[in-house]
Amino acid sequence: MVVIKVIWLAFQILIGYNLILPILLYLLYKLKKKPQILASAPAEADYAIIVTAYEWVTAIPDVVASILKLNYSNYIIYVVADKCDISSLHFTDERVVILRPEETLAGNVRSHFYAINRFKRVHERLTIIDSDNLVEPEYLNELNKLFNQGFEAVQGIREAKNLDSTYACLDAARDIYYHFYDGKILFQVGSSATLAGSGMAFTTQLYRQSLEHRDVSGAGFDKVLQAAIIGANKRIAFTDKAIVWDEKTTHSDQLVKQRARWINTWFKYFKYGFTLLGKSVSNFSFNQFLFGLILLRPPLFIFLILSAFCMLANFFISWIAVALWLLAFMFFVLGFYISLAKSDTDKRIYQSLVNIPKFIYFQILSLLKARRANQHSVATRGTGAEPVKNGKS
Repeated sequence: MVVIKVIWLAFQILIGYNLILPILLYLLYKLKKKPQILASAPAEADYAIIVTAYEWVTAIPDVVASILKLNYSNYIIYVVADKCDISSLHFTDERVVILRPEETLAGNVRSHFYAINRFKRVHERLTIIDSDNLVEPEYLNELNKLFNQGFEAVQGIREAKNLDSTYACLDAARDIYYHFYDGKILFQVGSSATLAGSGMAFTTQLYRQSLEHRDVSGAGFDKVLQAAIIGANKRIAFTDKAIVWDEKTTHSDQLVKQRARWINTWFKYFKYGFTLLGKSVSNFSFNQFLFGLILLRPPLFIFLILSAFCMLANFFISWIAVALWLLAFMFFVLGFYISLAKSDTDKRIYQSLVNIPKFIYFQILSLLKARRANQHSVATRGTGAEPVKNGKS
């Protein structure tokens, strides 16, 4: 009986700390002196901008057009059109290189290295952009400010390009939460920002060292990449000034398939959290320790459901425990609100929050389909919407 009680208590602690971790990180952030971001150096570093497309290229002209508007000159765009019909792609600018692999690559890392192995010149840095993204004109200049501090990896921010449905708004709310805590706060308390799959940049040398010897298939290459970088005890910087506009999920079926892939990648790669925790002990590394904890955290809806289960179970066990769980939920809600309030959050996102139970329901469906998720391609098909730039309108 004692053993069962100990196991039950340990289980509740392992789940419950996820509810209060955001507030604890925020308090640490408020207490810590903020690093000063220096101005960009005059010389322009040489960038390779890799745009990956799989099966469709409808949005490629838009993303390329946005890149060509950068207030920057020293770059080449490499569009890797994997399993695509490129007959409709015509660019006159010599900085745009269209690459059509002879055989299907079916993987982000394979597409990236297909481009790297065909670079027109030796690029100092590379940045990865999705085929449905748009970039702000100052994107590379803002990345340079962090590279000039000595960082070798930088994650920018992915803002919502479209808020034309409830699902898109809730998807954007989720992104704001993660960008705030897993990006800005983690970096500024001395750890590293998590990678978001696009809107991120690296020295070419670091990217090659991290992934060249690995054949990463399916979704989740960013999980492998960040584990390799943090495993080498390097930090991933974050800037909310390097903006990429990202297409948000608009339909429930698209949401289910996309989240199924993301859930699949968490189960596949959360083990890296244990590896980093072990390294943090031998290296006395706060960066590795905190990042390891973050990797072990389940997806948001999973730990919320498990937390609700624990609180309900305690109605039959301990009213004190019920009160503690209720307090933890209040801290979580406060932390979620802080992430929205401290960001440039559109009023439509606030209005969509009443539909969170429906959003969680579809993510439960995603969990049921997660095992076979990588068999489906679920790239977000562009709506052609202009970016939403009036954040609190």
